[in-house]
Amino acid sequence: MLRAKAGSRPEPSRAAGERDDRYKWIALSNTTLGMLVATINSSIVIISLPAIFRGIHLDPLRPGNVSYLLWMLIGYLVVSAVLVVAFGRLGDIYGRVKMYNAGFLIFTVASVALGFTPNVGSAGALELIGLRIVQGVGGALLMANSMAILTDAFPANERGMALGINQVAALAGSFIGLLVGGLLADTNWRAVFLVSVPFGILGTVWGYLKLREGGQRGHGHGRIDWAGNLTFGVGLIAVLVGITYGIQPYGGHTMGWTSPLVLTLLVGGVALLGLFLLVERRSSDPLFHLELFRVRAFSAGNLAGLVSSIARGGLQFMLIIWLQGIWLPLHGYSFASTPLWAGIYMVPLTLGFLLAGPVSGWLSDRHGARPFATGGMLLCAASFAALMLLPIDFPYLVFAALLLANGIGSGLFAAPNTAGIMNAVPARQRGAASGMRATFQNAGFVLSIGLFFSLMVAGLAARLPTTLYAGLTANGVPPAAATRVAHLPPVGSLFAAFLGYNPVKTLLGPATLARLSPAQVANLTGKRFFPQLIAGPFRHGLAIVFLAAAAMSLIAAAASWLRGGKYIHEEEPARPAAPAEATGDDEGENGDEAGSREELSA
Repeated sequence: MLRAKAGSRPEPSRAAGERDDRYKWIALSNTTLGMLVATINSSIVIISLPAIFRGIHLDPLRPGNVSYLLWMLIGYLVVSAVLVVAFGRLGDIYGRVKMYNAGFLIFTVASVALGFTPNVGSAGALELIGLRIVQGVGGALLMANSMAILTDAFPANERGMALGINQVAALAGSFIGLLVGGLLADTNWRAVFLVSVPFGILGTVWGYLKLREGGQRGHGHGRIDWAGNLTFGVGLIAVLVGITYGIQPYGGHTMGWTSPLVLTLLVGGVALLGLFLLVERRSSDPLFHLELFRVRAFSAGNLAGLVSSIARGGLQFMLIIWLQGIWLPLHGYSFASTPLWAGIYMVPLTLGFLLAGPVSGWLSDRHGARPFATGGMLLCAASFAALMLLPIDFPYLVFAALLLANGIGSGLFAAPNTAGIMNAVPARQRGAASGMRATFQNAGFVLSIGLFFSLMVAGLAARLPTTLYAGLTANGVPPAAATRVAHLPPVGSLFAAFLGYNPVKTLLGPATLARLSPAQVANLTGKRFFPQLIAGPFRHGLAIVFLAAAAMSLIAAAASWLRGGKYIHEEEPARPAAPAEATGDDEGENGDEAGSREELSA
């Protein structure tokens, strides 16, 4: 029988198979809203950065400001990736609803503060970064516990549908954020943060009034695994930050992978994560039960989730650069309006999520996760391969069809994969398992920044200097000035394209421009020169990036297939020969296929 906890509604004892039908829809609605606002805010800043930098009067092309740009991108993501496991574990011990509601409250307060940031320049940038980190804490609490709340509320034969709706909202939110950010950035950059406030207030009040604790938890008797939390958190932060800083120039190199700081972060982070594994094996009450990785459905699902998240993140960044930096300016759009139109032209990707996600979740309840997750990743791989064949100045209908196919593939994968992971764990560990799933997903997104930007910079470095020099000298720029600009680190040109920004005026400087004719200056600083100049080198880098994304999608498809058939860690109907098996608390079930209550299909 469940005990009532302080601040939560008491729940009467019920048979294991019974569910309050009205409550489960309340739980689904609220947690879907929570995941939607959390993931919208993981991407809304990406497309709004040009407006934010203009709003706080910060020049994005100054070398010292690249760090601000990166931290505005990754601060929220790193915090949410690192903390979700710990917050999931806290939910297992003290109550998932309590942790979830606290997350909505923290998220809402941080959103209000972000919208009223008082300072400009570097001080304003630091304030935004700090508040985004606080907002990420709230987002991590939401992500860590929403899946566990749903798994508690829905019976096993409906979880795929419920988790599918929730997960599709989460994944669609990362692309809806691009559209919303483009729309709001065109109006006022502060609205990018304030748009979440009404939904945050609604979700907070609604959650405190209506959500209630359920499922098996430790009821406050578990211990906090401080050593596990410290080694995991610091180690993962070090690895993610090291990978992100690896794309910045160092010394005479185009990237910083040989930087002592980057090497220290990477080596130290990996060592701490290795120490985390040792600590968890020795802990009597660990942050996460590593034995769960012996369950094939759990380990394969998380591997598939990680690599698919890396591929999806790479797609998102490359599409923004492609649209904002090249395609839209070539089609007559001003640089100031490219964030808005980039979000609009990426709508087919979101539409694909919304079409496929709930349906695949419902079907996976009946047929298992394997066919839909595997097929979805194969469709994503095919769409990445087709994107490689498109010309830089592509026909939009073909581009939209490929985005729709990629969105459908991701929708087919996401819901069944999530349901497969959550169905594979014991009820008392659902919070930590949900946190681990979110960690893989969020860490994959951060890893994609370092990986795909590195691949793109490598591709640009091979061709951009020659192209820049030829284009500049052909328009009257003196050879000495053209040589200087051509040999600048290509990451500057990449970020300029990412921000939808023409950097030629800044790179050449007023002294060089003064020596040119008005017609030459107008051409160099116009809408078409810079996009045309980088189109060829960018196409070369884009082929490398999409090839890597296709390979990762194939790895995710293989992992999804290897998960095995349908697996549900749940009580079967009482068996006459073994009535004691109905307890559901036996830790020995983890990873033991003979003793697990599972349902397998070939």
